[in-house]
Amino acid sequence: MTRTTSHALCALTLALGLSASSLAYAQNSTVNDPIEPINRGFFQINEMLDTIVFRPVSVVWNAVVPKPVRTGIGNAFANLDDVFIGANHVLQGRGKDAANDFTRVLINTTVGIGGLIDVASSNGIAKGEGDFGQTLGVWGIGEGPYIVLPVLGPSDARDTVGRVARVFSDPRHYMSHVWSYSLFGTEFVEYKADNLDNADLIDSSSLDKYSFTRNLYLQRRAALVNAGRDAVSQH
Repeated sequence: MTRTTSHALCALTLALGLSASSLAYAQNSTVNDPIEPINRGFFQINEMLDTIVFRPVSVVWNAVVPKPVRTGIGNAFANLDDVFIGANHVLQGRGKDAANDFTRVLINTTVGIGGLIDVASSNGIAKGEGDFGQTLGVWGIGEGPYIVLPVLGPSDARDTVGRVARVFSDPRHYMSHVWSYSLFGTEFVEYKADNLDNADLIDSSSLDKYSFTRNLYLQRRAALVNAGRDAVSQH
């Protein structure tokens, strides 16, 4: 079996798994989507923007920017993200996880040259997951209705509050407009470019991409909140 064939079979298996998972979630959960017509409208606008703007920019980005440079940029933004993950783990009462996060920041900021090299992961200090939306969920605040945000995509009421809190707590927000927009924009392009394959997989795995994307998002967020609650109960 050739490597190309193997990769194709792996992608097909993953696509089928994602579809089954999304379908099972939809069948066993009450999806809170009271403004679905409006959400579908924004979803279509976002899809159009992806097709016309973000995907071409991402393709050019991957073609022009060398892989090591892209990796370094992604690592630097991930290092900043570790600060917020650690802060949210503190707010959730997860001291051990927070210590792991801040250890990553210390190592990657110093030995990793400002976060450009992920030395921590190479030495077995795994990256955690956490944000203010998860923190609110751990505190018992419900997710609220599903929302599709312009450009940013899937969210819910709770996670939208979390995103706003993240923006206003990010030092980039208080830089000059040129620096702020440049840094946020670079992070967004790098994220889009790094997830092109995943986007293609989702495109090919469902007839109703809106429902598929919504169900996967809600499923993942529920799992993240549940994982946070489990971690808190173990402390």
